[in-house]
Amino acid sequence: MSSRSLSSIATPPAARAAELRRRGRFRPGDAVLHGLTLCAALAGVALLFLIAWKVVDQARPAIHTFGLHFLTTKTWDPGTRQIFGAAAFLFGTAVTSLGALLIAGPLSIAIALFLTELAPRWLRGPIGALVEMLAAVPSVAVGLWGILVMGPFVADHLEPFLKRTLGFIPLFRGDASVFGLLPAILVLTIMITPIVSSVSRELFLGVPRDLKEGALALGTTRWEMIRGVVFPYARSGIAAALILGLGRAVGEAIAVTQVIGGNVAIHWSLFKPGDTLASRIASQYQGASSAKQVAAIAYLAVILLCFSLAANIGAQAIVRRFARRQPVMR
Repeated sequence: MSSRSLSSIATPPAARAAELRRRGRFRPGDAVLHGLTLCAALAGVALLFLIAWKVVDQARPAIHTFGLHFLTTKTWDPGTRQIFGAAAFLFGTAVTSLGALLIAGPLSIAIALFLTELAPRWLRGPIGALVEMLAAVPSVAVGLWGILVMGPFVADHLEPFLKRTLGFIPLFRGDASVFGLLPAILVLTIMITPIVSSVSRELFLGVPRDLKEGALALGTTRWEMIRGVVFPYARSGIAAALILGLGRAVGEAIAVTQVIGGNVAIHWSLFKPGDTLASRIASQYQGASSAKQVAAIAYLAVILLCFSLAANIGAQAIVRRFARRQPVMR
């Protein structure tokens, strides 16, 4: 084999492409592919910019009128006073989203572990398909199920049980109701569980089999192998999956609107009605009675956009932080 052939094999593809460009042998197909992918990336950025610009432009009157005080004002009066604030919706969004994530996170990881490590092969396919099918159910159908089935069950059985056993905690005080923060949390849990579990399942399947078999060969139990090999290897992806589920919960509107009650209030009881940012936007934008109310609703959308940006930046930071440390069994 000649020295030129050996050097071409040892040269990385990027360096080889640069060398071909210098020699004038760059292929037109590469240029077309580069141009198409660049246009697709720029189109995505342009679309995001246009959406943000339109929402911010529509919210500008409310931003100038209320400023940052909008974030701490609890009143939402589209009537004669025309006073608007997002504090109650920020509170409802935080409670329902974080509550759903606290339930769906461990549940989703447990489902993924069962399907990848514990379930028989003949059972993994059907259960995995059924779990992933939940992600395809329309949110309006989940909300309708929440009204007809889950809501009465929560009001007649779950909330009275929680009040009897955990009534000393402010979260579980008050009268049972079909609508409230707790039904919204449960609906969001159903909606984000298939997303987080599907991503976690793929992460666990990506763990090299040699690492797991080596850990078991050293005498570790299956739980010790999962804790020492599987979790460290997939922890960055799990963190990103949880943030993805949180973003899904924050942005969900229709299903939450159907079960949360639409009450503008800040209270600690999960049994009482409330509202979220996305739910308020979905329920009142079309029926807004004044330009000031439209601007205030657009201001709520600006807050959601800012949260989405912060969530994406946080997810990337978490992934990069964990990626620096190569997982090893402890």
